[in-house]
Amino acid sequence: MNKNELIAEYSSKNNVGKSDATKAVESLFDIITDTLKAGGDVKIAGFGTFKVANTKAKTGRNPRTGESIQIPASKKPKFLAGKQLKELIKSTV
Repeated sequence: MNKNELIAEYSSKNNVGKSDATKAVESLFDIITDTLKAGGDVKIAGFGTFKVANTKAKTGRNPRTGESIQIPASKKPKFLAGKQLKELIKSTV
């Protein structure tokens, strides 16, 4: 499902116009993004947690030259599925 499909599904399930659904979805994404940028986590009970993971600096290789390069430490967004979501997914197999 892509973003437009998510908006359409939200619109349909909540009997709201596409414009209102777009605002709601965009607002949710903005809140999650702003919270992560500020260093916080977004915990949604029964669903999961959005957080920022810190990666350590490491040595890698340039695939073209084989030269050793230093890859700096960085931050990456991460989603950890909650227990209830995992169980729902498992039960559909």
